[in-house]
Order: sequence, then C-alpha cells, then structure tokens
Amino acid sequence: MKLLRVGTAGSERPALLDAEGTLRDLSGIVPDIDGPLLADDAALGRIRSAAEAGKLPALDEAGVDASGLRVGPPLARIGKVVCIGLNYHDHARETGAEPPAEPVIFFKAADTVIGPNDTVLVPRGSVKTDWEVELAVVIGRTARYLESHEEALAHVAGYAVAHDVSEREFQIERGGTWDKGKNCETFNPLGPWLVTADEVPDPQNLSLKLWVNGELKQDGTTAEQIFPVAEVVRYVSQFMTLYPGDVINTGTPAGVALGQPEPKPYLKAGDVVELEIEGLGRQRQELKDA
Repeated sequence: MKLLRVGTAGSERPALLDAEGTLRDLSGIVPDIDGPLLADDAALGRIRSAAEAGKLPALDEAGVDASGLRVGPPLARIGKVVCIGLNYHDHARETGAEPPAEPVIFFKAADTVIGPNDTVLVPRGSVKTDWEVELAVVIGRTARYLESHEEALAHVAGYAVAHDVSEREFQIERGGTWDKGKNCETFNPLGPWLVTADEVPDPQNLSLKLWVNGELKQDGTTAEQIFPVAEVVRYVSQFMTLYPGDVINTGTPAGVALGQPEPKPYLKAGDVVELEIEGLGRQRQELKDA
C-alpha cells in the first residue's frame, strides 16, 4: 500500500494512493497514519480489505478538492529520526573518507520533517547547504537487541523518500557533532508516500536520483550501501529502542556538492531540487532564505 497524508500543515488527513493513481480517503477508517497505526495489524488489514473491495471513497467524493492539494509528511508524530552517515561506498570515495567499520549514527529532530514539496529554507549565514537523497526506513514494531537480519526486516513497516538536507560548514567546520548542520528548520522533507514493506521485496535494489535545477546530480543504487537496511536496523537496535513510527535515514550515494570540485555548487535561494527513489515517489522543493 501507498499511504500518505494530505492537507494544510498540521491538519493533514490520511489517504491511500490506489493502483490507478486515485487518492482514497482513509479518515473513515483510521484517524491518522502514525506509529500506533503501523503497529496495529488489524487496522492495516481493514485498510487493505477496504481498498481491495473498492470501498474507499475518492477524496473528491469525500468532499475534498484533491486538485492542488498539499501532500504532507506521510507519517505523523514521528518519535525520532535516526540517521546513518557515510553509508555508501561511492559517497565515501568521493569525499575521501574511509568506509566506517561500524555504522555512523547521528540524529535529526522530528520537527525538521516537512512534506515532500514544501519549501526548504537556507539557514541564515549558510554558504554550504547541500543535498542528499536517502532511503528512509519506517519502523512498525518495537525493536530491542535484534539478533538477525530477518528479524530486523520483520520490524520494518515500510519505506519512503527522504531528503537529508545538510549545512556542511555547520556540520564539519564549527566544532562539536554533526547535529548542528543537520537540524536546521525544514531539513528533512519526507514522502510523498509511506510504501508498505510488502511492496519493496528487496530494499538493496532501488535506484536513487536527485536533480538541482534540472541537472542530474545523484544517480545511485542502494546496492552500494556499506551497511544494508537489515544490518542498519539490527545494529541501531543494539544501542536504542526503536518504536513504531521511528524513522531511519540510511545514507546517501555519491553526487553531493561536498564531493565536487571547487567551487562546490552548494544550494542557494531560488534553486529547485527534485529527487526520487524507484517505486517510492518523487519530491520537489524550491529553496528560500530563512
């Protein structure tokens, strides 16, 4: 299933994108798309059954004008956003970094998450705002000390497109941890959809692409991940409890501005970034000054 949330920020309603591309209203079945829903097999089953039986009204039939309707983040009330750094062989090569012996973990605050087509703000004083297309993993079952890759994948509810926007000067040159270059306002567009795990049989066989002002900058594949999705979920669960509705951004392939020759083409107000992952949808953001 492709689950999403549509409407103005803070007032989104749950929906489903059916196989014909029609938006179907879920508000008569579930209150929202969030961690409790993802952990509730019965509720997910009701959605699936209603969709298969053709019983979900189109948004237009539910009194909602779907034309031009904003798509919000596909997940409400995210608990935490765990991020994996330097997780692609080609990205490590382009930045001159040694591939890590263990996954590099950092965090983004949940309030950095915005809709897939919302405006991204260039922070005040920024001269090195960068792009990163990433596969996001959404947790569906509470995970503690997972022992195997099979067990890890069984705790995944689904996948989404994430844009891990980064300010490299803040991240690398200003001391301390990476977090202050990762947590600026609007720095984690997510969506458009949460695609349930049954529609993604192999998360290590997905293409990722990103364009800036129409120019292809990133063209990679999750096959290049140093630590595959199953290992990332298993590994993270050794250090923290993962709850339904938590998100893991699993790293970016080569092609970021940081890895390019001087003068590096960092983002500025007026730029347009578009990104997509095979089967998971497409994002588009215009950048403006904060």
